[in-house]
Amino acid sequence: MKKKRIVITGLGVVSSIGIGKDDFWGNLIKGKSGISKVEAFDTANQFTHNGGEIKHFSPQNFLNKKKVKLMARASHLAIAATKLALKDANLDPKDISSLRTAVCIGTTGGESQEIEKMDAVWVKNGHGEVNRWSIIQYPVNNISSNVSIELKATGINRIFTTACAAGNYAIGYGLDLLQLNKADLVIAGGSDAFSYLSFTGFNQVGAVAPEKCQPFDKNRKGMMVGEGAGVVILEALDRAKKRNAPIYAELLGYGLSCDAHHMTNPNPEGIADCIRNALKEAKIGAQEVDYINAHGTGTKHNDKAECAAIKAVFGQKRIAVSAVKSMLGHTMGAASAIETIACCLTAKFDILPPTINYETPDPECDIDCVPNISRKQKVNIALKNAFAFGGNNSCLVLKKFIN
Repeated sequence: MKKKRIVITGLGVVSSIGIGKDDFWGNLIKGKSGISKVEAFDTANQFTHNGGEIKHFSPQNFLNKKKVKLMARASHLAIAATKLALKDANLDPKDISSLRTAVCIGTTGGESQEIEKMDAVWVKNGHGEVNRWSIIQYPVNNISSNVSIELKATGINRIFTTACAAGNYAIGYGLDLLQLNKADLVIAGGSDAFSYLSFTGFNQVGAVAPEKCQPFDKNRKGMMVGEGAGVVILEALDRAKKRNAPIYAELLGYGLSCDAHHMTNPNPEGIADCIRNALKEAKIGAQEVDYINAHGTGTKHNDKAECAAIKAVFGQKRIAVSAVKSMLGHTMGAASAIETIACCLTAKFDILPPTINYETPDPECDIDCVPNISRKQKVNIALKNAFAFGGNNSCLVLKKFIN
């Protein structure tokens, strides 16, 4: 049976460098950093004090005041990104309920801020003072559920919790739903809010850089914790053409793998298998790939493993590989979704976003990381890598749309 061609027709992003695809893309190709001093909570007792926090986001721009109070921040971000994506796709949110609309969202921490609030009240005043709405809102599946409730989307609803790879998992699952004719339209992406829990956790394991994220740099000191949401609209090409939708890219396929090796130490062989799986499903040869949007966290082991995997798959080919976490920080379950949006715009406009803060080459990361300045380059095929704790690897294959 001939597979349907699946395209991306809407992009919605909420990030520390921009809200909406235009601001996001403009600042991305300028190499603007979204890293700043954390204001969400006191960092005096932490080892580091900077992060990719979104400072100028108002959920009231996307939800009424009552709904804002009944939801937590990751849901606010996800709904905002979804509404931005629907508007970008020329879709009226009121029409979503008449379609088989699936909602697939990835996350790492869910609504962990609600757990933090409950714990603080419980410790100080006892469990009887815990707000009942916090109890209802903290379960991780509420992010996708809140998106569906807001839009009255009655199709398949799924949350993916494969940590830093979750956004890719959600988008890949959306591709499957459309191919299997289980949905007419898919809202897919990821969302994670800035939290004390994740900030403290990564600080305690010594994974956070003191000032800036420097992927692939010899002197890199770690990642930066961030927050955000990214959502893409997926639909079959025939349907998109029929309604004269804007088309950013074609989603050719995806690959998954598990290292089955170690919880936090990535295995280059597992990552290489994931990339090969993606290329095989997409029926794309390694030599056809023009650009890779890297997982690129800025930690010693992650960057080294990813570069080794790229070398294993692509051999001597000098492929452009940029890491936009250098600007955004690591937005956890939202990361690969936001970075997929970057891939779509890279393929559409033939501009490679840079890896900023790059100063000293590392022989163990001997790749073209598009250092510091964006670059004009034709991009027909782009990959989006994402690798998570537990060795959960994912890779999407996107193609420039040519009618």
